[in-house]
Amino acid sequence: MGRAGGADIALNVAAAGRPRMAEYDEFAEALFGQLSVELGEEREIAELGQRAAEALGEAGRFADLRESASAAASRYRAEAAGFLGVDVPESRLGFPELAELKVLKGRKVFAAPGSGAFVGDLVGAVARGDQGAVAGLMRGDTARYLVYSTYAIQYISRITTTYGDYLDGTIYLNGFVLSRYPRIILYRRGEPYAGSAAEVAAGYAGAVKMTVLEETVHSAQGALQRINGRAAAEVNSINEELARIVLGLDDAAVGRLTDYCQLQAVPEDFPVARRANLFFFLNPDHFLTGQIGPDVMTHTHVEVDPEISRAVPELPGIYARWLGPIQRHHAAFSAMEGMAGFAVEGILGGDPDFASYLSTFAGADASSYQVRKGMGAGFVREVHAELGRGAFARIIGDPPSTRELKEPGLYLERARG
Repeated sequence: MGRAGGADIALNVAAAGRPRMAEYDEFAEALFGQLSVELGEEREIAELGQRAAEALGEAGRFADLRESASAAASRYRAEAAGFLGVDVPESRLGFPELAELKVLKGRKVFAAPGSGAFVGDLVGAVARGDQGAVAGLMRGDTARYLVYSTYAIQYISRITTTYGDYLDGTIYLNGFVLSRYPRIILYRRGEPYAGSAAEVAAGYAGAVKMTVLEETVHSAQGALQRINGRAAAEVNSINEELARIVLGLDDAAVGRLTDYCQLQAVPEDFPVARRANLFFFLNPDHFLTGQIGPDVMTHTHVEVDPEISRAVPELPGIYARWLGPIQRHHAAFSAMEGMAGFAVEGILGGDPDFASYLSTFAGADASSYQVRKGMGAGFVREVHAELGRGAFARIIGDPPSTRELKEPGLYLERARG
């Protein structure tokens, strides 16, 4: 599901000893450099999948992904509706391969008003590996690039661990990994392949069931989806505002702040890189979380170092305005994920295929699966324990605050009133 991006990217586009390139080209190269591990993993999956198919022969024939997903969608739409007690719309199914899936993730970015086309162009350029197009986009709108390049990196870096997604009435299953992982897992187990084929096939079936069920639950969360999207777009709008302010600072102010904040020194003939490092440092997701920690999600105000606020007087106001939408986004996103995880636990908890998925694909167990869903799963579990099936409609229509997410008893008190 869409989540607002962080700002934890350290740029070093002016590495010593390298030939001088146009600065925007350096940024494009740096972006793909930060994705080098993930891009290498994608190539490895494609190559290993091909080798596995050739080595396994008939032992590597698994159920057709489209047929398995279609059967799961029919079954779990009804089961999810019964479990949740809410309407579950009928969804289409999509099976994107790698490039298409990357473009889809770009559509999941809740961009600020007017920035959607830029995000689509940026993610499309990254998906194609087009460094020239990336450099051109940054040259054309540097502020937007600084904000949305974080998404391009974070979302694309998760492609190989993303099994599914939901957007605009369609449940998407990652055809790139789900069509290859069963063969790769079986191939890595070694011969005799027949001895492990049934267990891997069961794990594959469990992966499809889990993915379809999770995204089916997300399809029923319309009100939460809208709250999440509006809040994330507001966060991105504030980040764009900050980026334009930092890019407009004069060289002396940039130099003083860089020294005061003890940031990596960047030569003065890289003016954009100097400001980019400063923006990523001052971005509230980085700066406030680094100064306060995760509890920033429950704060109502923050203090800014006077030396920094003198250099950027708009900063305290920006941080104050950021708290509201980031907290709404965090709470809604966590509730959505927690509800999906709780539904998987309740519906698939005794399913042997799901158990095989956890052991063969994820190397985990059911408790580990719930831990990955974070505090949202614990919140949903506690609210459900008191409100029963009515908890789900309540959460969708009246999501928790970040404090209530952390202390479900407060949410239950409000529900009783």
